[in-house]
Amino acid sequence: MATEIKVPTLGESVTTATVARWLKKAGESVAADEPLVELETDKVTVEVNAPGAGTLGDIAAAEGAEVEVGAVLGTLDAAGAPASPAPKAPATAGAPTATASSTASNPSPGVNPPPRPLGPVARPAAPPQASAHAPMPSAAKLIEEKGLAPAEMAGTGKDGRITKGDVLQFLQRPAAAPAPVAVPQQARAPEAGEERVKMTRLRRTIAQRLKDAQNTAAMLTTFNEVDMTAAMAMRAEYRDAFEKRHKGVRLGFMSFFVRACVAALKEFPAVNAEIDGDEIVYKNFVHMGIAVGGPNGLVVPVLRNADRLGFADIEKGIGDFGHRARDGGLKVDELSGGTFTITNGGVYGSLMSTPILNAPQSGILGMHKIQERPMAVGGKVEIRPMMYLALSYDHRIVDGKEAVSFLVRVKESVEDPRRLLLDL
Repeated sequence: MATEIKVPTLGESVTTATVARWLKKAGESVAADEPLVELETDKVTVEVNAPGAGTLGDIAAAEGAEVEVGAVLGTLDAAGAPASPAPKAPATAGAPTATASSTASNPSPGVNPPPRPLGPVARPAAPPQASAHAPMPSAAKLIEEKGLAPAEMAGTGKDGRITKGDVLQFLQRPAAAPAPVAVPQQARAPEAGEERVKMTRLRRTIAQRLKDAQNTAAMLTTFNEVDMTAAMAMRAEYRDAFEKRHKGVRLGFMSFFVRACVAALKEFPAVNAEIDGDEIVYKNFVHMGIAVGGPNGLVVPVLRNADRLGFADIEKGIGDFGHRARDGGLKVDELSGGTFTITNGGVYGSLMSTPILNAPQSGILGMHKIQERPMAVGGKVEIRPMMYLALSYDHRIVDGKEAVSFLVRVKESVEDPRRLLLDL
């Protein structure tokens, strides 16, 4: 008996994915829970495992296809069930005979390939290619409900298909503004030494969201610098005892800044809020986004309820995020719901930068490289380990005074860590 392999639930606000890579071929034996196919979403790569032991049968969604949650990816014959042979396609007079498998993999334009039975389920080996502007199922439903014309919209999905996001963006346009017409751009001739590589879904999403943040928010950045002397001394003094007490968890500087930001967010809640329509949504909790670099780009896993966590829990959570980001093991639901973000360009040697907001958040703190510089201290010049801090914020909701005061509070807490312990 054949079992359908379906696209699993992908997480909050994620409804579609791209079939990135099949790890097994049709006809190959698989074990229960063995990875079959990789799906690439806007946020992470998700593996779909075999629901049981058996033989991989029909592959309904080829690599590169865009699929929705619940869509059938293929079928799995139960262990012990013989694999059904592929039937031959009927030959026409004067035409060469082709097998069903070759016809399915190379369909003629406008001609559906013959069905290929497998167990009780008969499915084509690959979906027919959609025409330009053809809406995705979820988009088609919304178009019908709103009485819209697909021809007026520009599709950004695979092969120019219209996605639900395209429809929502079309509905948000001013009534007087005409919908943009997608004009195909002819690729220029490649020069010697050039190589063209298609952007991954994650990279396209990162690019789009960063641009959306710039277009939507009234983004501004304020700067300050922090003397890391006290924090470094405290870390050096208690590092070994901390690691021993918390079973291998290392004491870093990120926990100092997370705790400092939590304290400042409580004092200036607008930096932890977001705009929803004509309302400001204040959060009585802190879900701290921690930007980490992965093999496919920057991701921001969320340390939930950071306002309730101590130094050890913060360091343990951030360390776990870093390892799983490099291994591609982050879950979709760990990448959403943040209220404020910290990014540390200092680990790459950055001395100064202006971070871009992680919409719909209203603030993001940029940490940078610790560098010894001559500073005037008590009328004398001393060499101190200094770090530049940058706070980018949405000026629509956060006033300049609040932003500057927030950053000063972070500076004061890091320069005197006892304030964090005493909740000052």
